[in-house]
Amino acid sequence: MESMVRDIKLAPSGHDKIEWVKNFMPVLNHIDAEFSKTKPFAGKKMAVTMHLEAKTAYLGLVFMHAGAKLAITGSNPLSTQDDVAAALVEEGAEVFAWHGCTNDEYDMFINKALDTKPDIIIDDGGDLVAHLHGDRAELASSIMGGSEETTTGVIRLRALAESGKLKFPMIAANDAYCKYLFDNRYGTGQSTWDGIMRTTNLVIAGKNVVISGYGWCGKGAAMRAKGLGAKVIITEVDPIKAIEAVFDGFRVMPMQEAAKIGDIFLTLTGCKDVIRKEHFAVMKNGAVLANSGHFDVEINKIDLMAGSVSKRPVRKNIEEYKQKDGRKLYLLAEGRLVNLAAGDGHPAEIMDLSFGVQFFSALHILQNHQKMENKVYLMPNEINIKLAQIKLKSLNIDIDKLSEEQHNYLHQA
Repeated sequence: MESMVRDIKLAPSGHDKIEWVKNFMPVLNHIDAEFSKTKPFAGKKMAVTMHLEAKTAYLGLVFMHAGAKLAITGSNPLSTQDDVAAALVEEGAEVFAWHGCTNDEYDMFINKALDTKPDIIIDDGGDLVAHLHGDRAELASSIMGGSEETTTGVIRLRALAESGKLKFPMIAANDAYCKYLFDNRYGTGQSTWDGIMRTTNLVIAGKNVVISGYGWCGKGAAMRAKGLGAKVIITEVDPIKAIEAVFDGFRVMPMQEAAKIGDIFLTLTGCKDVIRKEHFAVMKNGAVLANSGHFDVEINKIDLMAGSVSKRPVRKNIEEYKQKDGRKLYLLAEGRLVNLAAGDGHPAEIMDLSFGVQFFSALHILQNHQKMENKVYLMPNEINIKLAQIKLKSLNIDIDKLSEEQHNYLHQA
């Protein structure tokens, strides 16, 4: 099947980007060195839907070096980097993605990846799984299983599993310690503010920053905002997470109150309509709106447009919505993932751990799918420990070890 990318001539800069991130991904380098020799995925086809940029491309190459035949597409219309997609084609992958694709093109690309009849899938947000339980259900019986990268995708998976509709085993890679403790917290925290700051060129210090959602992504974003000198306000629906935010030193209030005083709003909930009509109505002139949740539904764009008399681009990745009373509200990256649509995503060193989780999740499916049920599984913790040990070694960090006596003490009946 012929790949579909924007321009194959862009490949040279894509190769450069991939080579750059390889320098900072020692876990994947270790995996590549080990499994390119044994090729455990030889003869197996993989379909991958992820934010298609350099770090993801390197994960794809590691799978290919381990024997897999790879079909890959983007998981967001604005996060694909066309030069990286072209470089992957030159490396022998089947690639179906380009930056700024329409919704119809996005669905077409996913279907093209599924047309390769994969044995194993890697999903980011749940769209591959949704197609395999919808219009491409005829392929589900041949899927060994797969893994899911995001909180949003895991929520969708668990809903399928709880209703008894999940058609193959899936590993919640997002819920592995070596993923969410680092990717969701430090990765989202840094890359989100990188996307906001490079897009707006505005100071963060002194501003009222409203962060909606205090899960691991929200914690990371709040931590970084505080470090940048912002006055951070948290909105939550979970009372336990709200108490955490209070004890972490942040103000907590309903969105209706926060909307009146916020300068920058950031959503990271995985839910929809977090910021909507009644909130837009009371926002300050010049308020900036951004989202780092997987789908562009957290900031209600229909409500935002309904209250506006005009909409226009004022800077790359910034749209101005002029309200009927003259106030101007600014939406970043069309309400899509601001860290990827307006930035380069998580740092390489962070994704190194996350993609180590993805590799071993796929390997676990390959080796164990025949005895797995159609459920959502956690990655075995011994793999978390192995990944952490590889990472520590790459950082030249040693840690203490238990003596036999200490081990026996901790494990005595």
